[in-house]
Amino acid sequence: MNPRNVAGRVGQVTAAAVVAGTVGSAALLVSEIFAARNRRYAQPELGLTVRASIGPAEALPLRLVLLGDSAALGVGVDQVTDTVGGQLARLLAEHEGAPGGVPRLITLSSVGVAGSRSTDLATQVARALLGDHPDVAVILIGTNDATQLRRPGESAIHLAAAVRRLRGAGAEVVVGTCPDLGATPAIAPPLRQLTGLLGRRIAKAQARAAREAGARVIDLAGETGAVFRADPGTYCYDGYHPSADGYRIWAHALLPAVVGAAAAASRR
Repeated sequence: MNPRNVAGRVGQVTAAAVVAGTVGSAALLVSEIFAARNRRYAQPELGLTVRASIGPAEALPLRLVLLGDSAALGVGVDQVTDTVGGQLARLLAEHEGAPGGVPRLITLSSVGVAGSRSTDLATQVARALLGDHPDVAVILIGTNDATQLRRPGESAIHLAAAVRRLRGAGAEVVVGTCPDLGATPAIAPPLRQLTGLLGRRIAKAQARAAREAGARVIDLAGETGAVFRADPGTYCYDGYHPSADGYRIWAHALLPAVVGAAAAASRR
C-alpha cells in the first residue's frame, strides 16, 4: 500500500468537485491530499521476506504463499509471526485451523511488494511458481488500485489472470478483496470517504472476477471494516497499515477459506 499515490491520482481528476462542488470543499480536499502525501508511513521490514516454517517438523507439509501489496508483506509489524501470513500459518498448524484436525507443517513465504497494484501480480505469480509450487496462495491486493484510480474492471482482469495461472499450476487460491479504506485514520474526511468509495468499487469487481477464475473470496471490508472503524489499535503507528491486531483480524476472516483451500490441496 502506498498512500502517497493518493495525492497525484486524486488530484488529476479534481475529485473535490465530485465530493462537494464548492470552492471551500475543494480547498479542504486539496489540503487533505497534501497531508496524506507528506505523512510519515511505516516501511517494509527486510526480515519479513524470509521464508518461515511453522508447526511440528514431523507433520504433513503444506506450502503457503502470500501475494499482493504491503498487506501480503506485513508492513506495519516487525515479526513474521505478526503478519497476516504468519498468523494464518500458525492457525493452520494448530488444531483450530488444521484440515481434519491433523497438524500441519506450514512452509510460509511472501512474494508481496509494498505499493503493488493488480498489474504487478503477473511478476509475483512467476516468482511464486519458481521451484516447488505452492499448495495454497493468498492474494491481498486492491488498495493501490483504488488510491491510484485504476478502473475496477481493468484491475479485476489482472487479478483473474493471476488466479487462473496459479490454479493452472495446481494451487488453491484465496483472495482477500480491497479492505475498508474508509476506516483509515491516516486519511481525513472528505478524502477518506472518497478513497472508501473507490475501494468498495474495486472490491466488488475483484470478488466477481476472482470467483469466476476459481478462487475462494473473502470480502475484507465487509468482514472486518467495522472492527477497524471501532478500534484504532488495529492500525500501526502510521494509522494506515494494520498492526499485529489488525493482521490478526484479517487472518481470522481469511481462515475459513484458507482451511477449505488447504483441505482441497490435501485431497490431490
